[in-house]
Amino acid sequence: MSGVVTGDAVVLGLRPARLPSRALALAIDLVVVWTVYLLISVALAMATASLDEAAVMAVTIATFLLVLVGAPIAVETLSHGRSLGKLACGLRVVRDDGGPIRFRHALVRGAVGVVEILMTFGVVACIASLVSERGRRIGDVFAGTLVVRERVPAARGTAVPPPPPWLVGRFAELDLSAVPDELWLGIRQYLTRMRQLDPAVGRALAERLADELVARTGTPPPPGVPAAEYLAAVVNERQARDARRAFAAGGGATAAGGPTGAGGPVAPGGAGGVPAGAGGAAGVGGPGPAGSPAGAGRVDGAGGGSAGDSGAVGGGQRGGTPPATGFAPPG
Repeated sequence: MSGVVTGDAVVLGLRPARLPSRALALAIDLVVVWTVYLLISVALAMATASLDEAAVMAVTIATFLLVLVGAPIAVETLSHGRSLGKLACGLRVVRDDGGPIRFRHALVRGAVGVVEILMTFGVVACIASLVSERGRRIGDVFAGTLVVRERVPAARGTAVPPPPPWLVGRFAELDLSAVPDELWLGIRQYLTRMRQLDPAVGRALAERLADELVARTGTPPPPGVPAAEYLAAVVNERQARDARRAFAAGGGATAAGGPTGAGGPVAPGGAGGVPAGAGGAAGVGGPGPAGSPAGAGRVDGAGGGSAGDSGAVGGGQRGGTPPATGFAPPG
């Protein structure tokens, strides 16, 4: 299991890719890239046969940089870390925190890879991957990235046990901004494995974690509350805050895309009036033309104009004042 931890102190189930799978993915990528490079080189050699030696050299260098260096960078940026070889082997390049990579990460990896892979035939990359604990090459270290396995067997999840009901919401005013991610990770690991520990050892570990949490927050637990229940209640409060922030962000986007004029004033044309900003089929519920059934609305703009159209929002009858057009009627 990897040591990738998110800002919510959640250990991601990401397994770092080791040398054999990375070497196979790299071999597939190199075969594809070199094949494309040779085909383009042959085509350019035929097209630039009439040029002088300096121009041919410039075209050769540009082709090398664009195909062997620029193409892998563009592919990793657009695919968020999955080249053709990595896609075939079930690998992906991610940031150290588990997020998707961006252009700067792919650029650093590609620039270092010229020396690390192309110029040394992958010897430096292999040595660095063997020495690294998580199989990272030098380009990954400088870029702050990690190659992980995507296709892994599904493991059983370990959820944090909930706190007692009478402690839920007890720490709503607690300031958690000074608690580091390492402490959150330690608390979460303890809560998910506390039933596997010796009772005395687990109690001592819970008290130590609780003391560290109190030192960071400045608020001691209520008297008589065990350390394990205190930790579970604080973690539950943090998760509740994160969930509220996530739902608030989603709710704001939904409210922003709501119908325009849904809360506007209702036209005085009976029960079937429409909002002042709605441009739909107006006049529903107003009296229709002579001889028409009562309550049959007209599908025209007589009863559904905007609030700025004088006389358009009326009783939904034909006798309303016509809108001003700016043209004088014929004499």
